[in-house]
Amino acid sequence: MLAGAGWDVALLQECPPRFAAMLAEACGADSHLVLTSRNSLGALRAAAARINPDLIASGEGGSNLTLVRRDGALGAIVERRELAIHEGKPERRAMAFTRTEAGTCVANLHATNDIPDLTVEDVLLAARAATDWAGEAPLLFGGDLNLRPAETPGVFAELAQRFGLSTPTTGPRAIDHLLARGLEPVAPPAPWPAKRREVPQGGRALRLSDHAPIEAMFRLPAIAGMR
Repeated sequence: MLAGAGWDVALLQECPPRFAAMLAEACGADSHLVLTSRNSLGALRAAAARINPDLIASGEGGSNLTLVRRDGALGAIVERRELAIHEGKPERRAMAFTRTEAGTCVANLHATNDIPDLTVEDVLLAARAATDWAGEAPLLFGGDLNLRPAETPGVFAELAQRFGLSTPTTGPRAIDHLLARGLEPVAPPAPWPAKRREVPQGGRALRLSDHAPIEAMFRLPAIAGMR
């Protein structure tokens, strides 16, 4: 499903680390993997997932995985950075920061869930680091931020005013977001319809992921010498 979709960069959260190389190969993409939570005893977790993936579920281990198609508009990955936002309880959270051949940077984050103050702290810390690391380069900042604009409008206002990260979100109750600085929105972020992420399995439709993928289109700025 992922390989067949049209995109230049894909941001995945809670991706089992053992999937990263296979996904990248299938999509013709460079990858940037940053481990997040539940990755201790990784070999045992992976073995349990092969036996019964429904039983272990997200206990298999997670990562933020950024895929950049080498033949896409952004070109290959030229720089990878990682920010460990916090370790230990409740779970490890980290940001994957990726710089592409075209100059555009991508920040991929899965923020803490169910602890609002910590969630806000995660997002603002990641935004500050991402904009600092990107410098003047265009920046796409996204992922499962676990913040809803209807509940925390001040945070989204701060992201726009302080860091220049803004673009229409998928709705006031959405928690998955794609925010941009220095990129012109062509098609604003919108969730895939349910059927688009369903695959036939044993006579039934298997719906992939517990979140609908969010898709958006941005126009790159005109940079002298850039293809």
